[in-house]
Amino acid sequence: MSDDGGDDLDRSEDDAGSVDRGEGDAPIESRIANTSHDEWLDALADGEGYAMRCPNGHAALPPRVVCPDCGSSDLSKERLPPTGTVKTFTVVHVGAPEFAADVPYVTAIAAFGPIRLTGLLRGVEAADEAIPIGLEVEAGVETREDGGRAVALRPVEMP
Repeated sequence: MSDDGGDDLDRSEDDAGSVDRGEGDAPIESRIANTSHDEWLDALADGEGYAMRCPNGHAALPPRVVCPDCGSSDLSKERLPPTGTVKTFTVVHVGAPEFAADVPYVTAIAAFGPIRLTGLLRGVEAADEAIPIGLEVEAGVETREDGGRAVALRPVEMP
């Protein structure tokens, strides 16, 4: 600890105030989290989506090193069910800049066992009356024109 109350680590801060302790554009913590999220998206795209489950039965999406409910660090991968059901949705008419060309589009939350996934609901008309709550969906990943990836939910059968 230094005399001014701070620590003696050589740190630099990015614009958001995160500490960068390694090489690259993002702080180490961000790079680790993004790597885990990218691995999870790869698994979801391959039809092998998973959640992290603790011995107490809680489940959460990666990246996780401890259970957000009980703090257990004993986590194991558990495959998500192949289909889920839409629990709620919204029709987006004014999207973020990277989604502006897609408006109107639908974002939905669907339950896949104990996990709820948020994703773009594709293959449906972007109108409130066209989307039934309880609609059975499959989860996948779509690659955007800008190279980014997003969770995409698609109906198993058309409503």
